[in-house]
Amino acid sequence: MTNDLAALMRQAQDDDPLLALHATTALRREIERLEAVQVRRARVAGLAWAQIADAIGVSKQAVHKKYGRR
Repeated sequence: MTNDLAALMRQAQDDDPLLALHATTALRREIERLEAVQVRRARVAGLAWAQIADAIGVSKQAVHKKYGRR
């Protein structure tokens, strides 16, 4: 996965705008997936929504709305 992310980072800086956009979109999806995994791990570890929200840089309500009903 690290190699895939590194390749996407290189492609996101490509001179071809379409290739760069596709890579940027793929990176965003992967980051969202990774964030969801880490939030799930944090909740399983017993962290409060407020702690998770602080780590992500959003409000407690925002993080709970996005991840609390899964």
